[in-house]
Amino acid sequence: MTRVAALIVAAGRGLRFGGAKQFALLRGKPVLAWSIAAFARHPRIDEIILVLPQGMDENDLVFPLGEGGLPFRSLDPKVKAAVAGGARRQDSVRNGFGRIEPDGAGLVLIHDGVRPLVDVELIDRVLAAAEAHGAAVPGLAIEDTVKEVREDKVIRTLNRDQLVRIQTPQGFRYELLKEALAHARRTGYRGTDEASLVEHLGRMVVVVPGDPRNLKITRAEDLALAEAWCHD
Repeated sequence: MTRVAALIVAAGRGLRFGGAKQFALLRGKPVLAWSIAAFARHPRIDEIILVLPQGMDENDLVFPLGEGGLPFRSLDPKVKAAVAGGARRQDSVRNGFGRIEPDGAGLVLIHDGVRPLVDVELIDRVLAAAEAHGAAVPGLAIEDTVKEVREDKVIRTLNRDQLVRIQTPQGFRYELLKEALAHARRTGYRGTDEASLVEHLGRMVVVVPGDPRNLKITRAEDLALAEAWCHD
C-alpha cells in the first residue's frame, strides 16, 4: 500500500489569538496534541512530521501539557521528526517536507496544527482523491453573498456557486508536491496554500467535501466552539 506521510504545520505565532494557539489547552490537552492524535490513529498514516515555531526543534522541544511537558518523541511512535518553521508558511512546509523519508514516499498530507477536530472520514476522502488525481483539498460551500470590495465600495458580486472555502488536510502525490515546491522557489512564487503551488504548475487540484466541524482555531471564540464540539 502507498506510504503516507502527514506534515502538521504549527509554526504560527498566533497574533490574532494573543499567543501560540497551537499550545492553548482544549479540554486539558494542547490543540496541537488533538491534531497529532487524529493522524496518529489513522491506519494509513506511516509517519508524522511536526513543523513548530522558530526556536523549537526536535533537540530541545518539550511539548506543553498542563504545567509539565512531554518530549515530542513520546507523543506517538508515528511522530518521526519536529522541525522549526520558516518566515512564511511556504517556507515552513518546505522545511517539514525535507524531513519526510523519501524512500517509498507516495502521498503527503499537509494539515494545519490548529484544526484539532479533523476526523477519519475527511482524511479518507482527501487520501482517496489525492491518490487518484495527484492533488486534493477539502472545501465547503459558501452560503453568504460574497462581494468584491475596494476602498469601501462594491466592485461586483461574485458567483458563490463557483466559490468554496478550503480546509486542510490537503493531499498530494509526493513527487508532485516536490516539483511544486521547487518550481515556486525557482520562480519566487508565493502561494496562500500548498494547492496554489500545484495550480501554479498548471496541474489539476480536485475538491472533496469538507467538514464544518474541522474549524481552524484563529480567535478565542473558536476555542470555545471547539470545546463544545470535541470529544475524548
